Amino acid sequence: MGDIHEPLPVQLLVAASSRYEEALLWGLRECETEYGPAAAVSPAFDFTETNYYDAEMGVELKKQFWVFEQLVDPGNLPAIKRQTNFLEAEYAGLELHPEPRPLNLDPGYITLAKLVLASTKDHAHRIYIAEGIYAEVTLSYRKGGWQPFEWTYPDYRRDDFQAFFTRCRELLPRVRR
Repeated sequence: MGDIHEPLPVQLLVAASSRYEEALLWGLRECETEYGPAAAVSPAFDFTETNYYDAEMGVELKKQFWVFEQLVDPGNLPAIKRQTNFLEAEYAGLELHPEPRPLNLDPGYITLAKLVLASTKDHAHRIYIAEGIYAEVTLSYRKGGWQPFEWTYPDYRRDDFQAFFTRCRELLPRVRR
């Protein structure tokens, strides 16, 4: 029988998508108010792998990742997802842009072994964690690099995204139980 212990803290990751630079800046500022200073901010990558969001977010989307200095309890992921959904709705309510959803915020976390994303949608590869929120392991870190799964989103397979995730992974403490 294994010993039960509290999980190690993880590095909070937020994936932000928008066609508006000011929406990304607003989202980062609000997330820093909630979660503390960002430890790393990626470039605003062109998000071209899908047109799934075109109707509600417009075209020529950018995706940017933010990771935060303060490590978090992975058990807080449901509350964080609910908070980022609230921030999305708050920004949309400002009515600064014609799209119904000008900003998308998808939280997750990075550990030495994996990248996890939160979702409000159930699927065969997702596990219910609490408060109407599911989680999936999107990438695993094995053999010196990020490894996708059959369900991994196409953009998370990109070399430039994974290079950023590796940089973030290197910020994590190496002391483990």
